[in-house]
Amino acid sequence: MHLPDTETLVLITLAWAVAAYLIVPRLWAIYFRRHPPLTRVDRVTKTGDGHPGDPINIGLAGDEADLVRGMKAAGWYPANPITVASSMRIAADTVLRRPDDDAPVSNLFLFGRKQDLAFEQPMPGGPGKRHHVRFWRWDELYEDRPAWFGAATFDQSVGLSHTTGQVTHHIAPDVDAERDRLVAELQQAGVVQSVEWMDGFHDELQGKNGGGDPWHTDGRLAIVTLR
Repeated sequence: MHLPDTETLVLITLAWAVAAYLIVPRLWAIYFRRHPPLTRVDRVTKTGDGHPGDPINIGLAGDEADLVRGMKAAGWYPANPITVASSMRIAADTVLRRPDDDAPVSNLFLFGRKQDLAFEQPMPGGPGKRHHVRFWRWDELYEDRPAWFGAATFDQSVGLSHTTGQVTHHIAPDVDAERDRLVAELQQAGVVQSVEWMDGFHDELQGKNGGGDPWHTDGRLAIVTLR
């Protein structure tokens, strides 16, 4: 059997070293920068007092202008910040069953801060019932674009929190229905480039939010890349 000569062995060893120590690590670095591990993202938001909040169920990839434009195109209104005036108005509109397209939403926390953006879709009869979603910007990129994690839920009634006794909205338990609805509306608005589904994002498939409202999920995270 003919053995490789010394020069050939040197070349093979050099090629292996370049691939193993330079090329392959660089490719993995690029891959993980484009596909950062979502395991570092909390699955459930928190309330200001540390209770579990609403579950994360959707991710968007795109800059802030893309997100705002896309949500508006899909028929969602930016929520007003919480102020004394906006809080009084939503209370009055709820009692009098008046429309309030941009009523404030309560603060929930992810990455140690309250939501960066929030949107809602009003229902007839005032802000006691509404579709709403909060978004938090991630400090990493997804596919070289800004990434946002969202918690989409449906406020089905107003009542007292089961944990604090405060007046609050109670959410419907099927958070997947709100996730799927939002994805479909973004697609129908023509602002979606692609949709991926991450199975097993949630290990716990049911829980209760800060108001004590039960929720359940199939565990999937929808990842929507915006145009």
